[in-house]
Amino acid sequence: MRIIMAQQNALVGDIEGNAQRVIAASDEARRLLGADLVLFPELMLTGYPPEDLLLRPSLNSRVDAALADIGAAISVPVVLGYPAVRNGHRRNAAGVMFPGETGPRHEYFKQHLPNYRVFDEKRYFQPGKDACTFDIDGWTLGITICEDIWHAGPAAQLQKAGTDLILNLNASPYRINKADERFDQVQARCRETGLPVLYCNLVGGQDELVFDGASFVCDSQGNRCVQAASFTEALVPVDVQCQGGHCEPRGEVLPLPGPQAGMYQALVLATRDYVNKNGFKGALLGLSGGIDSALTLAVAVDALGPERVEAVMMPFQYTSAMSLEDAEKQARTLRVHYRVLPIEAAFNGFMDILREPFAGTSRDTTEENLQARCRGVLLMALSNKNGSVVLTTGNKSEMAVGYATLYGDMAGGFSVLKDVFKTSVFNLCRWRNQQAGAEIIPDRVITRPPSAELAPDQVDSDSLPDYDELDAILERYVEQDMSAEAVIRDGFDRETVYRVVKLTDRNEYKRRQAAVGPRVSRRAFGKDRRYPITNGWRPGD
Repeated sequence: MRIIMAQQNALVGDIEGNAQRVIAASDEARRLLGADLVLFPELMLTGYPPEDLLLRPSLNSRVDAALADIGAAISVPVVLGYPAVRNGHRRNAAGVMFPGETGPRHEYFKQHLPNYRVFDEKRYFQPGKDACTFDIDGWTLGITICEDIWHAGPAAQLQKAGTDLILNLNASPYRINKADERFDQVQARCRETGLPVLYCNLVGGQDELVFDGASFVCDSQGNRCVQAASFTEALVPVDVQCQGGHCEPRGEVLPLPGPQAGMYQALVLATRDYVNKNGFKGALLGLSGGIDSALTLAVAVDALGPERVEAVMMPFQYTSAMSLEDAEKQARTLRVHYRVLPIEAAFNGFMDILREPFAGTSRDTTEENLQARCRGVLLMALSNKNGSVVLTTGNKSEMAVGYATLYGDMAGGFSVLKDVFKTSVFNLCRWRNQQAGAEIIPDRVITRPPSAELAPDQVDSDSLPDYDELDAILERYVEQDMSAEAVIRDGFDRETVYRVVKLTDRNEYKRRQAAVGPRVSRRAFGKDRRYPITNGWRPGD
């Protein structure tokens, strides 16, 4: 038997379009690859996560109509995910569709509903409790959905039911080292049950989440015997044979990307899908001559092509000649549309308006922030005029401690580096240059001390700890939820730790107003880490 894992990029809410994707992929899998069965990801018909679209009154009828359309069009059985209301309960379902049938012949309801970090399935679904098996060409196949495979129970049910192999439908978002964790769980289920598992995962960007695909298969001993590509759609053949009473799958094993390659590809895919799925003509960003905007520009070009990207340098009196030179050099190297829009006239205009209310006050961060806000206004005006989305360029380190200006450098629609620490920004820039064999990002941008250039001779270290130390503290406090005292016990300076923790806690109000950006770490700001803005929590706890 040949099963094709259809690693697909669904568009959330596009039920009819996703149904056509199922039909087209099934047809190709049958005609070109000789499929006996095609396996699709979790909630393929709605995309993942559909969130409160699940509460729309018309959703159920549209799903049923899409299933009927699929049954009428396919020439090979398929297994796919969708939401289903059965006996008054909404379920996260997987159905087995056969050619010519108007509805699923068999249905499975997800038993383990994740309700942590970015997942809130208990808000929408009721759990199932029963196993589901079906026969095809003399084989007995069992179905599980995503989180089910992280628990022993559902696989054990299928073993008891006499299953030959397990089909696992997934919408598992990317983060660093997630592929290893998935494999460990699937391997454990295989060794517990002696059953192979086909792990078919979604691919594509969806707001904060990015799905990496990377579908794979483990044999009855828990060995990886098929590995699909990451961050791209694919039809992945899995050939199943019976050997010594065991059902054993075989196929091609492709390499997985390393940590830096994986993170970079995740940023590229997330940016491409956010721009394209939301109908923007392209992307534009403020190119400052600094490292964050340089990396953002490289990601944007890799995601969209240079013809759809615009870079804007907006100099002021504190902008160095080095920044002007480096920004222009990178823009020319990447062949993007580049323009220079000085902000001095805009800044002076605002200061003239504010002359009376500012009378008798000294210059402070207000004037620095006003520079950033002049730039934000210009970028948003260009966005409105030409239909491109503004990419903000702040990184996770800055967003954590509030080293960013509301309505200034935070103004925009998508924050590419929102979940990337500054130390990782440096590493990704070096990696991208190594891959190109050239200075896609000028070396001087990487090696010079980071600066916002909002004041004379300003560098980031005037306001923040060195990024190596800052990121190490933030990783413990934000991603690992360690208390300030626990971080101090790891060897960090007490005063520095409390300063960083206080800055992180009190800048939640900024992060609530920040653009959405792709999650690539264990704990990202946004729906993954939601803290109250107004609270009396003690920062040391």
